[in-house]
Amino acid sequence: MDTGTLIIKVNKYKQILQNTEKFRQSWHSEIKPMLQHTLEEVVKQSALPKAVIEIRDNIENLEAIVLDLGRSSSGISEHVEDTGVKRTMVKSNGSLIYQQLFNGKVMVMTVAPHIEGYGQPKPPTTLEILRPDEIKPPYILRHLDTFFNEITEWEDFDDDQQRPTTIGFNPTGLINSHPEEAVQ
Repeated sequence: MDTGTLIIKVNKYKQILQNTEKFRQSWHSEIKPMLQHTLEEVVKQSALPKAVIEIRDNIENLEAIVLDLGRSSSGISEHVEDTGVKRTMVKSNGSLIYQQLFNGKVMVMTVAPHIEGYGQPKPPTTLEILRPDEIKPPYILRHLDTFFNEITEWEDFDDDQQRPTTIGFNPTGLINSHPEEAVQ
C-alpha cells in the first residue's frame, strides 16, 4: 500500500496544528501588548476625544483588541408623537478591530460609523488576515490610515461619491458608455 501522498498531507496537518499553538503563544507574549501599546500611542498623540482601547478577552484564544471611537449624539432627534418629547439618535463613531481567530491568526476589521435607528449599519469590513509574525507597527499604521479614510468618507458622504448607475430599459441590450457607438 502506497501512503506517500497521505503521509505528506498528515505531516502538513501536524505542522498547521503546531503553528496554531505557536501563533496563540505569540498573541499573548508579543502581539497583544504591541497592539495595545501602538494603539494607545496613536490615541495619545492624536488626542482623539472619545477613543478607548478595549481588550476583549472573555473567550480564551478568541481575544480582540479594539480601538473604539465611542458614541455621541448624532445631532438628529426624533419627535415622539404628540408628547413634545424628542428622542436623540445616538451615533457609533466606528472601530478598528484586531480579532484573534481559532487558528491563532489575526483578522483585522473596521466597523463604519452608524446612527442607531437610521438605516442599517454596514457589516464589518475585513481588511486582512495575518499571521502574528506579519503584524508590525507599520502595518498597524496602514490599518489606521484605511480606517480613518473609511470613517472620514462616511462623515463627509455626498452624492459625488456614488458611481453612476444605468436605470431603465436599453432596447439594444448594450450598456451604452459611448453614445457615438449607439445602434440606430
